[in-house]
Amino acid sequence: MTDIDEFIKAHLKNRTGPPPVIEDPEPRKRFWPLVSVDDHLLEPRETFEGRLPRALQDRAPRIVEKDGMEYWLFEDELVPISGGNVMKSWRAEDMYNGPVRYDQMRTGAWDVDARVRDMDIAGMYASLCFPSMVFGFAGWRFMRMKDRELGLASLRAYNQWVLEGWAGAYPDRLIPSQVSCLWDAELAAAEIRRNAERGFHSVTFSENPESLGLPSLYTDYWDPFFRACEETGTVVNLHVGSSGQTMLPSKDSPSEVLSALFTVSALASAVDWVFSRIPVRFPGLKLVLSEGGIGWLPMLLDRLDYIASEYVVGGMTDTWDGVRESPREVLLRNFWFAAYYEPRTIGRVDEDVLPHIMYEADYPHADSSWPDTQEILRQQFTGLGPAVVRAVTFGNACDLFQHPLPPREWFNGLVTAGS
Repeated sequence: MTDIDEFIKAHLKNRTGPPPVIEDPEPRKRFWPLVSVDDHLLEPRETFEGRLPRALQDRAPRIVEKDGMEYWLFEDELVPISGGNVMKSWRAEDMYNGPVRYDQMRTGAWDVDARVRDMDIAGMYASLCFPSMVFGFAGWRFMRMKDRELGLASLRAYNQWVLEGWAGAYPDRLIPSQVSCLWDAELAAAEIRRNAERGFHSVTFSENPESLGLPSLYTDYWDPFFRACEETGTVVNLHVGSSGQTMLPSKDSPSEVLSALFTVSALASAVDWVFSRIPVRFPGLKLVLSEGGIGWLPMLLDRLDYIASEYVVGGMTDTWDGVRESPREVLLRNFWFAAYYEPRTIGRVDEDVLPHIMYEADYPHADSSWPDTQEILRQQFTGLGPAVVRAVTFGNACDLFQHPLPPREWFNGLVTAGS
C-alpha cells in the first residue's frame, strides 16, 4: 500500500507546466439520461468565505499564491493542487500530474455552472461529487488540522458550501454528499442527524479508517456513526483511496499500476466490511463501493459461497457465529457497486446483483469516460434489456440517493430511449 498524499507530491515535479486546456467538445448523442454516483470537484477559491464563525474566519482554509502557483493553506501547511485532480482538462496524450493553477484547468472542475455545462455535453442528468485529492475523498484533511475547533468549523463550512454553493445551485442535477467528522464518532453521528434534516442523504467515509490512524472497522467505535446513518437513511460512500492509501505492490510502481489495481482495493474493502459484521449489526445500512468496478464481483460471490459452505458452516471460524444471513446475502443486502468500464461483466451478473449496480463517470479524473460516456455505455449495453439499462443508467441511483427521476424532457429526442 502507498500513501496517496506522498504519491501525489512525488509526481508534482514531473513537468514544468500544464498543456493547453482542451476546447469544449461537441455535445454527444444521448441514448439515456445518466446519473453518475462518482464524480469529483475541485473546491473553488471561495469555498469557505463567509461560512465560519467570525472569530475563526481569518484562519479558514484558503488559496494563497507563492512563486506564481496557487496553494491551499491549512493553518501553516501549504498543499499544492495536482493536475491529477483535473486530468480531463487536457488531451489523453497530454495528461499532467504536476502543479496547476485554477486558470490552467477546465472551469468545470471547480465552477458549478461550467460543471453542469460539461454534464450536458456528455448527457449526464445528475452527479454525486466527492472532494478533491487536496481535501481527501473522505475529507480527512479536516482531521489533520491541529486546532480541533477550527477543523470542525471548517468541516461544517465545507458541508454548507456543498449544500448551498454546489448542489444547491442545481438541486435537480447535483446530489449533495457531506464529509464526516472522522476524529469523533459521536460528533460524526450528531452531524449526520443534523445534516439529514437539511437535505443530505449521502456521506463519504473511509474504506479503511485504520490506515488514517483511526480505530479499526473491527471495533465498535464507529457504531454511533453507523447507527445515525442507518436511522436517517444516509448512504455511506466508500471511495477507493479514501483511506489515503491504495494498492501499490512496489515502491517503484508507476501510476498506471495504482489505477489498474483500484478494483483489487475495492474487492479487499468489500470483504473486510462484510466480515467486520458492521452490516450485520446495522442491517439497514447502505454502503456504496465507489470507483471499484464490478468485474471482481462474480468471483467474490463464488468465494463467499464457498467460505460459507466450508468455513463458516463447518465451524472452522467463529466470525459468523450466530449470524442468520450468509456473507453473500449480507453483501447483496447492504452494498451497492459503481461500474464504469465493464464490457465483459455488465451483461453477466446474476439477477439479484443488478438492483445494486450503478454507473460512475469519474469526471474530471483520468478514469473518466467524459465526454464519450454515452457511446462507451452503448457499446457495453448491447444485448441488455431496457429494464436493466434503465436501472443501471439512472434508476438504481435515483432510488438509493432519494433523487428525483429525470423529467420527461430528458427522454425527448433520445436516439433510443433504452428504458
